[in-house]
Amino acid sequence: MSDDTLQRYRQSIDRIDAALVFLLAERFQITQAVGRYKAETGLPPADPGREDRQIERLRALAAQADLDPEFSEKFLRFIIDEVIRHHAKMQDAAGTP
Repeated sequence: MSDDTLQRYRQSIDRIDAALVFLLAERFQITQAVGRYKAETGLPPADPGREDRQIERLRALAAQADLDPEFSEKFLRFIIDEVIRHHAKMQDAAGTP
């Protein structure tokens, strides 16, 4: 593999990484709004039923995309856990039990 070929691959990876970061930022902006709504209305920070449905949905999408469903579940679980942590902090700040 020539250095030019490797450089092109790396540039593609860099563009994809940038897109992932921007998509994650957009997702977290929306989940922050959800967290505020939950804090204002007294809803719990976690919704285990929704989480399970999302994980199953993402595992199916991963399989369709030829991506390891186990990896996609770990990735989504990390994101969900972070979102729940943020929601719990918002509830603490709002004084919601």
